[in-house]
Amino acid sequence: MQVRAVANALQQMIEYDNSGFVPVLIAGECLGCVNQQWLQRLLSEHGNLFQLQHGQLVALETATDFNSRSQLLAAAALAWRDAGWLNGWRNEKFMAYFQDGTPCFEMERAAFRPLGLTSRAVHLNGLSRMPDGEIRMWIGKRSPFKDVAPDRLDNLMGGGIAAGETLQIALEREGWEEAGIPAGKLELLPQAALLLAERPVARGLHREWLHVFDVWLNAQEIPQNQDGEVEAHLLMPLAEVEQHIINGQFMSDAALVAIDCMARLGYWKDDQQLHSLLSKIRAPIGCDIAIR
Repeated sequence: MQVRAVANALQQMIEYDNSGFVPVLIAGECLGCVNQQWLQRLLSEHGNLFQLQHGQLVALETATDFNSRSQLLAAAALAWRDAGWLNGWRNEKFMAYFQDGTPCFEMERAAFRPLGLTSRAVHLNGLSRMPDGEIRMWIGKRSPFKDVAPDRLDNLMGGGIAAGETLQIALEREGWEEAGIPAGKLELLPQAALLLAERPVARGLHREWLHVFDVWLNAQEIPQNQDGEVEAHLLMPLAEVEQHIINGQFMSDAALVAIDCMARLGYWKDDQQLHSLLSKIRAPIGCDIAIR
């Protein structure tokens, strides 16, 4: 085991300098934050929607309901795309929520990161127990043709929760598309963890609640990708998973999910440094809307 190297890798994933980010307020609540590049873009090109007040970016003051906020931001996102500021346009919307869980607006998912908005995703750890009792983990190797993170390592499944989707629907949809897991296998699966992934990215700030599930597969249950996003699923010893985490071969969110799972399995014998770092991103299951 290489727990110190894993702890160092985890620390680099979750700690960053946020001094250059400015909070974004919508209807009086802080729902996101922008870096300096996007702050200048929004103030210069969308001064009718965004104003800097007392060190905070106040947005959509004239919009008072879900539909008006969504319409104004949809038009803004299209302008950002056409100006060449956005890549990875999906024609898929994510939902932004107020702190009490009320939907605030929906918006193209590619535009969430520029505003530092909090999105939601489901991740599935695939686990199998060998005849000798050893636990191994199913790892997805992403297709080399993917626009995002080609050839990188992933969990058995991971995907965003679209606007209008329930957590269960997203789990079953992504479980089938990415790994061929039938809905019945996931229907009553209890949630294992809730993690907050947060890090600066080229487009702004990635901030996402990761709803984590563990599924145990027997020898006859072999994952089969259905949508072409995963080149192969590999059943890895935990020591091999650990080495790939240290080497940086996992996608960042998938690495967080894998580390959390291995810690819950007791792989690192409840190491205190690692536990302390994980406590910074772990949250009680069910509180992802209320905590910002």
